[in-house]
Amino acid sequence: MLVPPGVVLVTGVSRWLGGALAAELAADPTIERVIGVDTVPPSQAMLRRLGRTEFVRADIRNPLIGKVIAAASVDTVVHMNISSTPAGSGGRVPMKELNVIGTMQLLAACQRAPSVRRFVLKSTSAVYGASSRDPAVFTEAMQARAVPSGGFAKDSLDIEGYVRAFARRRPDVDVTMLRFTNFIGPRIDSLMTGFFRMPVVPTALGYDARVQLLHEGDALAVLTRATTGGYVGTVNVGGEGTLLLSQAIRRLGRIEVPLPTPTLGSVGRLSRRFGFVDYSPEQMRFLNFGRVVDTTVLREQFGYTPRYTTEAALADFARTVPPVLSPQLVESAASRIRSVLQRAGDTAAAVGDRLRPAPPAPGLRAVRDA
Repeated sequence: MLVPPGVVLVTGVSRWLGGALAAELAADPTIERVIGVDTVPPSQAMLRRLGRTEFVRADIRNPLIGKVIAAASVDTVVHMNISSTPAGSGGRVPMKELNVIGTMQLLAACQRAPSVRRFVLKSTSAVYGASSRDPAVFTEAMQARAVPSGGFAKDSLDIEGYVRAFARRRPDVDVTMLRFTNFIGPRIDSLMTGFFRMPVVPTALGYDARVQLLHEGDALAVLTRATTGGYVGTVNVGGEGTLLLSQAIRRLGRIEVPLPTPTLGSVGRLSRRFGFVDYSPEQMRFLNFGRVVDTTVLREQFGYTPRYTTEAALADFARTVPPVLSPQLVESAASRIRSVLQRAGDTAAAVGDRLRPAPPAPGLRAVRDA
């Protein structure tokens, strides 16, 4: 029989998704206590939304997190405090310490606490990497064809490994790992929302990545279900369908500027320096090759079907992003260009047919063959 959580601890509540989850759980009268943990206090707006959530300013890299778990007899831990951008953490070294060392300390505290019986990890589909050798879709049983060598993706691989080791040491604890695709929505701040808010969007010349998005509302619903439900295992979480990166840019009315791949590295460094978008090498590979995951387990075993498709999630986000150019104008111009190229191709084919030598008459062929 499924036992609902009594005391839930959520890390990373100062960010939108972590705070939204804590607020959702605090609104559930069957949950006795909700404890939110972060190194910085939430905004005033988020504090009001958190309701009866008890905020504790604590660093999960510090072993004192164990005292918080033990003192409150926490039975469910949701680990959301994983940073995807070095700039948001003060640099790559603090980011790695927060992600990897912080997770190790949190798991050590959970291992020592007999009250803990459920652990939920907000992971990422970035663990599958991004390369030209990738399959059409990744299932939960697959591994990266090109293993991420650094950054957020490498941290996430390490974190998943530590969580699996924890599950072996504490087989009495139910563990769920959620591998989310890229978040998008009117309120959430993510790699893709920052990327798509740029009026001029640099892309890799010669590449057009397939993009699979997840609406912020569906991400919140999945996290809530994972926290209060009984599913154990790893789940890919993403919206149905995909878009090409160029399609998404056009629909948002942005201006796409294809650049040679070596140039993108310089653009990424400048973007990080001036605080526009925090490109990292693995994020740039994703924007080259894209990534799509299979969501059969999410729908058939986990029991959740996202309300928003990739296309619908982008459309909802588009309501909050004034277009630089009218999407209709961009699409009309693209359509005219395609039409011109098609006519040029047809004309070239017709000219080629006229210039091609006519086959010799049957009689002449017979003479030559003799």
